[in-house]
Amino acid sequence: MSLLIKNGRIVTATDDYVADIWVEGETVQAIGKDLPFRANNVIDATGLLVFPGGVDPHVHLDMPFMGTFSSDTHETGTRAALHGGTTTVIDFVLQKQGHSLKEALAEWNSRARGTAVGDYSFHMAVTDFNENTRDEIREMIDNEGITSFKTFMAYKGALMIDDRQMVALMQEVKKQGGLVTVHATNGDVIDYLTAKHRAEGKLTPLYHYLSQPEMTEAEASGRFADMADYTGCPGYIVHMTCEGALNAVRNATRRNQKVFVETCIQYLILDASLYENAAEGAKWVMSPPLREKKDQTTLWAGINQGLVQVVATDHCPFKWEQKLMGKDDFSKIPNGHPAIENRLELLYSEGVHSGKISLNKFVEVACTNPAKIFGMFPRKGTIAVGSDADLVIFDPTTKHRLSAETHHMNVDYSAYEGWEITGKVKTVLLRGKVVIDDGTCLAEKGYGQFIKRNKVSGTI
Repeated sequence: MSLLIKNGRIVTATDDYVADIWVEGETVQAIGKDLPFRANNVIDATGLLVFPGGVDPHVHLDMPFMGTFSSDTHETGTRAALHGGTTTVIDFVLQKQGHSLKEALAEWNSRARGTAVGDYSFHMAVTDFNENTRDEIREMIDNEGITSFKTFMAYKGALMIDDRQMVALMQEVKKQGGLVTVHATNGDVIDYLTAKHRAEGKLTPLYHYLSQPEMTEAEASGRFADMADYTGCPGYIVHMTCEGALNAVRNATRRNQKVFVETCIQYLILDASLYENAAEGAKWVMSPPLREKKDQTTLWAGINQGLVQVVATDHCPFKWEQKLMGKDDFSKIPNGHPAIENRLELLYSEGVHSGKISLNKFVEVACTNPAKIFGMFPRKGTIAVGSDADLVIFDPTTKHRLSAETHHMNVDYSAYEGWEITGKVKTVLLRGKVVIDDGTCLAEKGYGQFIKRNKVSGTI
């Protein structure tokens, strides 16, 4: 099958021009003015933006956490992502302590294979680094195409590794051509403050926020940067939220070190005042928590300064009934926030439309940089001859409201209920197939493919 998109305003991380795109099979075959090809399907994109399919490198689908599972499966989550213009996601495989990476991968494969609607890949979260785990790193990179390894500096007893394990992991990952990513918060301090607040009977969602002050993230971000500098391992800090943490990375640049930084859409546009609503504050309980208005200003500036390379979601949805597990104790609220479907439209509306970032920067942080950092470029993340025909046709003028009544995520509330935004996804192609057309999903369960990734260089 062939498809011709005519007269669209094509936007990449570097370009902005009006042209046609010729798609045959799964890839882009030609780009140019007034292309002469005859196609099975023609889409007139006059007046519309055409940009690469979004790449969200931070999602948690069907993930076991705090005695329950995140409510989006690989089917419902990737379908919702497609509705929002995200064609590829990277999920997290969680190693169980005392078990192998191979066992963990088999478990996640059993849930994702044959069910994902959009394309996906995996990070490997290492929670028990030992000699056996060390021997598996090369296999994950060379044989499985999993080239990024997630670590936690918090969640002691379940996910957290200590600095000794971190350094040893970094040395092996660097040797094999991979990247180490990190949840950078000081778990010991957070555990102390959480216990203190609970002992004092301070149990509302506000104390989730107060148990994770800015310094816990700033300290851990600096410590991670120091260890990455010592080992020479490429490092990537996930879901950065605050000025102190970004300043730790800014300081690392003074010794000519590059640390990749990801923030998430919620940290750019929501703030900690939401926790003051005791009845609904659980909707925004995530880790790290929402921060202050000054941190939003810092993160937007960091994007424009090139210090923040990626805007992701940390999509980890729980239904309201699950959130109510912690109605009497903030420490029992499952941590997570639904946004996989809303990321691109919110980033366009609050970033581009409001004048905070350019169109090129929008594509860079939402599509191109994650593909480059995690070894999928130029197959993913750009519009170029030979690249996968993952394309979003986007109306930059349509206004609409976000609501749980109309979204496609498997969660019964929206963190952005009633928000009016400007800009809407009209049509989405994944590997040359129209998978979203005016709000209808045309891709079947299992259409999504696992994307094996290349070794990483630590540069973009």
